[in-house]
Amino acid sequence: MSKYCRVLHTGDWHLGKRLEDFSRLEEQRVVMDEICKIANNEEADIVIVSGDLFDTFNPPTEAVDLFYKTLKRLTNGGRRPVIAIAGNHDSPDRIEAPEPLARECGIIFAGYPNSEVPLFELETGLKVISTEKGFIALSIPGKAFPIRLLLTPYANEHRLKSYLGEENSEEELRNVLQEKWQQLSNKYCDDNGVNILVSHLFMIRKGEAAPEEPEDEKPILHVGGAQVVFSENIPSQIQYTALGHLHRMHKVDNSPSPIYYSGSPISYSFSEANQKKYVLMVDIAPGEIAKVREIQLTTVRPLLRKRVYGVDDAIAWLTENSSALVELTLVTDTYITAKDRRRLNAAHSGIVTIIPEVLNPNLFVENSKKQIDLNQSMESLFSDYFTHIKGQLPNEDIMNLFKEILAEEDEE
Repeated sequence: MSKYCRVLHTGDWHLGKRLEDFSRLEEQRVVMDEICKIANNEEADIVIVSGDLFDTFNPPTEAVDLFYKTLKRLTNGGRRPVIAIAGNHDSPDRIEAPEPLARECGIIFAGYPNSEVPLFELETGLKVISTEKGFIALSIPGKAFPIRLLLTPYANEHRLKSYLGEENSEEELRNVLQEKWQQLSNKYCDDNGVNILVSHLFMIRKGEAAPEEPEDEKPILHVGGAQVVFSENIPSQIQYTALGHLHRMHKVDNSPSPIYYSGSPISYSFSEANQKKYVLMVDIAPGEIAKVREIQLTTVRPLLRKRVYGVDDAIAWLTENSSALVELTLVTDTYITAKDRRRLNAAHSGIVTIIPEVLNPNLFVENSKKQIDLNQSMESLFSDYFTHIKGQLPNEDIMNLFKEILAEEDEE
């Protein structure tokens, strides 16, 4: 029997998400296939999907179909457990609804921080040997030691306080969460098994600046969202922490053990342009430090931002980058004509946005009435409206508040 457990950590799939008018489903289908092949080629023992499985509470049918088919493939016929938790984009009830059938395939869902997975055993040898709210211990084929998992799916502040039984300040709430994790670790986690924390929240090293949340992402750091947690809040028994929410693969800390965001499998906004995407392969032996490898995904369609001078230069660059989705900033002496737009769109089918940068706008003062581009995101429309009314761009606090209102409406 192998002396270590090999964990494939992925997350933030956002299945069903679009980029403006562009469906990403085919890209998602391709990268899901790549992740399944990596799991098999690397002989992963367990797969963790750390939240934001879908992009909305009510994802399209095609996205749901892709999700379940992918998880079924990842289980390797029920021999490899797949653990998937809800993120802030997911409906916890929707995630948990198929759980009785899913566990018969080796798939374990957790929608809430206080979700409790029932004991079960499959003919393959996969077995849940201990369980309580926010915790499971697994026995998996080929391993002489148990795999213990603390599961803390995303919860907004109200739901998290209800789970923790506290109505406290941010610092106290963080400490109570640490206490819950510590209680479970003291009860179940020792050096005779592998101990993992899986969560979808905002975690940083204390004293460091928080990284930016993804563009168009529902914020969880701000008012109404789960509060920031520090790496020092993780119990010392935990050997690896698998996080979801940030779209860039990111190492939070190496103390008390490796703490990672796996990042999203594809770039979902132009703020992620040129990012490399990964899954993480983690080898963990009882009582030893986890070893993390970054495996770059190679089937990802690139998102590119480009600033060019003139339509001819734009067409030349677009022709050289025909496989990408593009945000094009076009610098011209005059406004872009309809003929120019037709030429650009004929040269490249993946132009998502054209941003005109006019060097001589005063030539066209008489045409200063602006038309509203309803293809913009809600955030862009709000920013334009605010600027029109107030005469200045909204500051970061106002934009964060607007995003929170959108997030709450989606949740309702």
